[in-house]
Amino acid sequence: MATKMEELASEPAWTPVKLRAPQRSGLEERFAATDPTLELSRHPLVARILKNRKFQFLLILPNQIVFWTVISIGLAGTVDPGLNFGTAITWYVWFCLVFVMMVVVGRAWCAMCPFGGFAEWVQRRALFRRTQKALGLGLKFPEPLARFGFVLPVASFLILTWIEEFFNIAGPGTPAYTSWMVVGIVSAALLFFLVFERRTFCRYVCPLTTLIGTVGSVGSVAGFRTRDRDVCLSCKTKDCMRGSEDGYGCPWYTWPGSADSNLYCGLCSECYKSCPEGNVGLFLQKPLTSVIAPRRRRIDVAWGIALLWGLVLYQQFNATSAFAPVDNWLNSTLHFPHYPDPVDYLGFIAIGASIVAAVSWAVGRGFASRAVGFVRTGHFLDRSSRFRAFFAPVAYGLIPVVGADYFARQLPKFLQSAPRVVPAIEHIFGFSSTKSSLYSFSLMTNGWIVVTQVAVVLLGTAAAAWATWKIAGRELVPVSRNAIGVRVATVTFALACGAAAAFLYVLMHAAD
Repeated sequence: MATKMEELASEPAWTPVKLRAPQRSGLEERFAATDPTLELSRHPLVARILKNRKFQFLLILPNQIVFWTVISIGLAGTVDPGLNFGTAITWYVWFCLVFVMMVVVGRAWCAMCPFGGFAEWVQRRALFRRTQKALGLGLKFPEPLARFGFVLPVASFLILTWIEEFFNIAGPGTPAYTSWMVVGIVSAALLFFLVFERRTFCRYVCPLTTLIGTVGSVGSVAGFRTRDRDVCLSCKTKDCMRGSEDGYGCPWYTWPGSADSNLYCGLCSECYKSCPEGNVGLFLQKPLTSVIAPRRRRIDVAWGIALLWGLVLYQQFNATSAFAPVDNWLNSTLHFPHYPDPVDYLGFIAIGASIVAAVSWAVGRGFASRAVGFVRTGHFLDRSSRFRAFFAPVAYGLIPVVGADYFARQLPKFLQSAPRVVPAIEHIFGFSSTKSSLYSFSLMTNGWIVVTQVAVVLLGTAAAAWATWKIAGRELVPVSRNAIGVRVATVTFALACGAAAAFLYVLMHAAD
């Protein structure tokens, strides 16, 4: 639970901490099945870079410059969204590249994010040096809200997405709207950084954190992990959580000694700098490891995945010809001004999430062993526990296809309009206009865009089917009376989700 990590992080450095006893022994405990083995930080050059306090500052600085430029150009530049650098770079390029970083690296964007980065500089009263006293109230995030975990940031994402759709910000529409949206996110981040401690905003509120965390688990960067868990278990100071003279305590409240995925590692390297034993390293892993390997499935993550799935299905359906009559009828009936009507917006998302929950319940009902219990504990599961035992693994298995669907949804804007960034940059200096050949140049025709979208979704579907097969074999087969049946049922659902997404892309015909 996140709040336990917060308590550990806030204890005085000289206070001994009682930790769980090892669940396994010897090498099996030190090198568990979820632990990666390929360490980047063993390379001397990588180690020097990670130890340097300017490392993260230099990652954030270029994005900081770009996004303040986006704000200023969006407000003061041309009103043509295709020639305004603010809208062109944000909606034609940035959003698509963020998904590439998620799939390849994980939380790479978090390591260089200008929103949290700027607020953190203010909170720490420094750009990169280690300071001892933070600016602000330093409060803990309320535990009742923290218990929502990944569901709370999804709510932020849904609200922001609805606002974006309502004002046609990502159309792209009026450039000033993009600027004000960025200002709003930066302001919210700064407020949270000044009221609460560490990266409370990034962990619990940021609209992108659930999307980046879940889709990023597909990536090949495992994050910062412990080299020897026995050293972490016997450590008295826990500098990685509380901080030291060399580094801050983990801003994300993630203890390397218990990490079994890259879900909450923001790649800030503070634990690496702080560890007095040199027992923390930056590791690589096989793709999908953080989807398949974790032994602790979180229900808030599962609900976050289900809600994100519902949202992307809504975004696909609203780009088809069948959607407009539904939305128009609701707007007329409810006297709402225009698209998107909040009823069908939330309704479609709820339906998508409910489908994942309903299938999980049905699989549990149909295949759970009559002696409904985990083999390793011998405890019986009630109906609620049975649902959780099946829902979390099923939802985790969908991560690759959900990530692929979101990435495919960004492709039309990128492939149709990314070249406009060049004339947009030239326009700042008065050298170009809509007459530029790049203004109307597309990287692909609509037909090939559809083919690419379907191919991306099919690749994600194959990855989801494989991940689901592995997850079901380890976690659902032991509590099921039909080993093959439960695996086939869950894999079939993953395949059905991918087929539905691919079919919608054919109907959309490269609509952005």
